[in-house]
Amino acid sequence: MKQNTDNNKEKYTGAEIFVKCLEAEGIDLVFGYPGGAVLHIYDELHKQNEVTHILVRHEQGAVHAAEGFAKSSEKVGVVLVTSGPGATNAITGIADAYMDSVPIVVFTGQVRTALIGNDAFQEVDTVGITRPCVKHNFMITDVKDMASTIKKAFYVASSGRPGPVVVDIPKDITEDSCEFEYPDKVHMRSYRPNIEIKNNDINTAVKSILNSKKPVIYAGGGVINSNASSELTELAKYLNFPVTNTLMGLGCYPGDDDQFLQMLGMHGSYEANMAMHDCDLLIAVGARFDDRITGRLDKFSPNATVIHIDVDPSSISKNIKAHIPIIGDVKDAVKQISKQIIEKKLKPQNIDEWWAQINEWRKKDSFKYTQDSEIIKPQYVVDRLYDITNGDAFITSDVGQHQMWAAQLYKFNKPRRWINSGGLGTMGFGLPSAMGTQFANPDSLVCCVTGEASIQMCIQELSTCLQYGLPIKIINLNNRYMGMVRQWQEFFYEKRYAMSYMDALPDFVKLAQSYGHIGHKIDKPSDVDDAIKDAIKQKDRLVFLDFITDQNENVFPMIATGAAHNKMILS
Repeated sequence: MKQNTDNNKEKYTGAEIFVKCLEAEGIDLVFGYPGGAVLHIYDELHKQNEVTHILVRHEQGAVHAAEGFAKSSEKVGVVLVTSGPGATNAITGIADAYMDSVPIVVFTGQVRTALIGNDAFQEVDTVGITRPCVKHNFMITDVKDMASTIKKAFYVASSGRPGPVVVDIPKDITEDSCEFEYPDKVHMRSYRPNIEIKNNDINTAVKSILNSKKPVIYAGGGVINSNASSELTELAKYLNFPVTNTLMGLGCYPGDDDQFLQMLGMHGSYEANMAMHDCDLLIAVGARFDDRITGRLDKFSPNATVIHIDVDPSSISKNIKAHIPIIGDVKDAVKQISKQIIEKKLKPQNIDEWWAQINEWRKKDSFKYTQDSEIIKPQYVVDRLYDITNGDAFITSDVGQHQMWAAQLYKFNKPRRWINSGGLGTMGFGLPSAMGTQFANPDSLVCCVTGEASIQMCIQELSTCLQYGLPIKIINLNNRYMGMVRQWQEFFYEKRYAMSYMDALPDFVKLAQSYGHIGHKIDKPSDVDDAIKDAIKQKDRLVFLDFITDQNENVFPMIATGAAHNKMILS
C-alpha cells in the first residue's frame, strides 16, 4: 500500500512496484501460477486492469506459452511463478528458451530473506539452479533495487542474442516499501551487446561473395530474431544464391521460392545437404552450427570458405572455423553487405553450372512419400494442412517425427510462423506454445502439430484453452509409438523397440470433449480434407483432430550421428 513520507513523496510496496514496472515496460500479458511466496504480487495484479494474467495449469506450460508469445511476436514473454516447486517446474521451459534464444523474463517467488539457506518450506536455490540455463539471473534483496533490476532484466532478455532472464524475489521484498521511479536507461558495466561491425570484415566478405562459384546461404533463427528476413531475401535474390534454413530459421526466406533448397541437417533435403557439402563459399547468417546441422565436423563443408555472421561472439568458430567472422547484429551486417554489392550494382560470378548440379540433386525428391487409400500417411496430413491453410497459419509443434514432417512439408513464407523447440527438443512444447501464439495473434489461425506421446506431456493446458476461449486446432499424428525413438531403434538397435510403444492411450476425442472442446478421430485418407476444413470453420472452438497414421513410417532423409552431409539415408 502506498504511504506518504515527510517530503510528500509516496512510497509503494514491492508488489505495487512490480506491477508498475510491468506497466512501464508495456507488458500487458503475464503467464503464471500463484503460490504463497508471490501472493502479494497476485493481490496487486488483481487490483488493476493494465496487465492481464493468464492462469496456466502447470509452470512448464507458463514458460512455453511465454516462448510462443515471444517467438510469434516481437515482444518479450513474461512468466510469474512461486518458489520451490513453482520455480523448478519452470526449469524445462527456461532451458528451452535458453537453447533457442527466446526473450523471456521469468519472475520466481522466494522465501523471506531471513529464511534463505534454512531449508524453509518451498525453498530452493533458484539462482543456483537456473544459472546454467539462463542468459542472466538476479535475486532482489532490497526493495529499492526492484525497479532497476526489472529494467535490467528486460534489457538483457531482449538485446544482443536474446534469452531467458530469471528474477528471484523473496516474499518480504514484496511487502517492504520505497519510492518508485522507473529508470529510463540501463547501465551494466559488464554487458555490452551492441558491437560495432568492422568495415574490413564486410569488405573481405564481399570479395569472397563476388568470387564464389558454388555459394550457399545458410540462414538460422538469428535472422528472425534480428528482423532481417526482408534484407536477407533481397540480397539472396540479387545474388541468385541458393538458400537453406536451419529448423529455427524456417520462414526467414520464402519456403516456396525457387532459390530455396529446403531445410538442411539431419532430416534436411538431399539438395540442401549435398550443396552444403560441395560448396566453395558458406555464408552462415544467424546460425550456430549445432550438431544436428553439421553431422561429422571434420567432413562438414570441407572445401568451403566460411563467412559467419552472428551477434554472439561465443558462437563464432565454436564448432566450425569461421574464415571471415562478422560479429554484430545480423540485420546491420546484411545491410552493410547489400550496400557494398547492390547499391554499387556489383555482379557475382556466373553460377549456372552450380544451379544445374543443385537441380540434379533436386530430382531425388527426398521428401517424397506415397499415399494409398488404406491408411493415413502422416506426411499427407501435413501436406493437406499446408494446402488448405494456404501456408498462412501459425504452426507450433512438439518434438519428434511430426515436427520433422511439419518442417519439411509446410512451406513457411513468413518469419515467426513456425514455433517449435529446436535446441532442447522439449516434448510438451506444442500446446502451451500454441496458447502463447494465439494470445499474441488473436485473429489468426494457430495449429499445433503433435503426436500422441508429446501431447500428453502438457495435456492439462486444454483447461487453460477452455478458460480463455483459445480456438487452437490440434493436429495429432497418432502412430501409437514414440515415433522418433522407434525410428532410431529400427535403424540402430536391430528393431528392439524398448519402451517406445504407447500401449495404453486415452481416447483423445473423449478427452478433448471432457475438457469442453471438440474432438474427432480420423482413420481414412479420404476423410482428412473434410476434417481439417471443418475444424478451421470452428472459429471460436478448440478442435482436437486425432489422425490415426501409419505406424511404420519414418522420416527421410536421415543423416546418422557422426556421418557426413553426403552420407544420407534415403527412403
